[in-house]
Amino acid sequence: MDNTTKFNLFSLTGKMKILHMSWIAFFITFFVWFNHAPLLKAIGDSLGLTGAQVKTLLILNVALTIPARIIIGMLTDAFGPRKTYSALLVLCSIPCFMFAFAESFEMAALSRLLLGFIGAGFVIGIRMVSEWFPHNELGTAEGVYGGWGNFGSAAGSMLLPLIALWYGGDEGWRYAVATTGVLSIIWGFVYYNTVSDTPKGSTYFRPKKIGGMEVTSKGDFWFMIVMKLPMYFALALLTWKLSPNGVSLVSMEAAYAIYIALTALFFYDSYKAYSVNREIFVKPVEPMHQYKFKQVAVLNVLYFATFGSELAVVSMLPLFFADTFGLDPVIAGLVASAYAFMNLMSRPGGGLISDKFGRKKTLLILTAGLAVGYFAMSLIDATWPIWVAVACAMACSFFVQAGEGAVFAVVPLIKRRLTGQIAGMTGAYGNVGAVTYLTIFSMVDASTFFLVIAATAVLGFICLLLMEEPEGHMAEVREDGTVELIQVN
Repeated sequence: MDNTTKFNLFSLTGKMKILHMSWIAFFITFFVWFNHAPLLKAIGDSLGLTGAQVKTLLILNVALTIPARIIIGMLTDAFGPRKTYSALLVLCSIPCFMFAFAESFEMAALSRLLLGFIGAGFVIGIRMVSEWFPHNELGTAEGVYGGWGNFGSAAGSMLLPLIALWYGGDEGWRYAVATTGVLSIIWGFVYYNTVSDTPKGSTYFRPKKIGGMEVTSKGDFWFMIVMKLPMYFALALLTWKLSPNGVSLVSMEAAYAIYIALTALFFYDSYKAYSVNREIFVKPVEPMHQYKFKQVAVLNVLYFATFGSELAVVSMLPLFFADTFGLDPVIAGLVASAYAFMNLMSRPGGGLISDKFGRKKTLLILTAGLAVGYFAMSLIDATWPIWVAVACAMACSFFVQAGEGAVFAVVPLIKRRLTGQIAGMTGAYGNVGAVTYLTIFSMVDASTFFLVIAATAVLGFICLLLMEEPEGHMAEVREDGTVELIQVN
């Protein structure tokens, strides 16, 4: 752990260099991931898409991130953030270019589905930052990483329509999208050559086994299996949406085949989890090495409501403002970017408040604010002055993004060597929320959509009452067999 420098955002050395390099990597992943949202009208006109097909692209964009975050979390814990982040940035430029030069809805849909993998980049930086910052700065550092990185979607809303106009013509959107792919490749090589996984002399703790998350009691094992189910349900929901019951992108026979494959995958996933944890059914884990999975479960639910709603709202807000207030698409993109713009301050603010005043108390306050904020957004209509509607969206987004920062102020304090996997599962729940909310959005009006999010925030508040404040130390075993105690409060 690098404690040699103070938390100085203007520093470019030591742990601060790692933080800046990592949030830029995250920024680029979001810049790529949401490069379609502000260009949807031009994309739809160019490819001749229907309204239903446009909404399907929104859902596909966040679908594959559900399993991707689990997979990337495991790879991060096993191989380290440096290699994993660099490879992800380079490889995901391929579907980005596929989308830029797609000539049909089918090609656009496939590339958007594959681009869901770049949305898993977030969990890599969570592990990287946790390796470099002490516990009393961790919430703030993770908040800066998440908030400034998340701003990539807002930057896309502001810049990509202008880039498309600069290229000119009906095909300008293609060059704007391709530009984000080029940035992704460049930063992948830069990241690989400029960072390290840990400060010099520190130990990088790896999971004992790969293939599933470790838990420390039989009850927690079954709890974990139950918590996997919503991720598979979300993928089944997506399949239903793409079947003849929805937009008919896949046949009914193909949909049934996917349902069967998802069922088989769930049982295989459960078997792999058992293989990793079979020892707990033979002898109990020593108390000093135990952690409570309910901490992970509560964070999953909270991230469903916070990040899940952000992904959904960022995707639909430009269209919402354009339709509600009759705005030009470029202006609507700029106005809607105010929601994601708050990430610059809100997410670091949530982490900072969590560091200063406690993890649980901070989350309770922010989750309550989240519910009230979305209820207020459900009341927006064409009679509102547009500046009031924008102010309402920005106020709501403060609680959304500060809540995200507060959630990931807790994640690294549960079990260090599992940070990537815990971040992966919690992050995946954000995408489960996005798929759920966007599917609901495709069936209801915007007012009902915002009310549904408010209701899930209330559920998150109730679950949060069960969470315990992280305190004391977590024990991790070095490769030489010695035990290191890591302070968490």
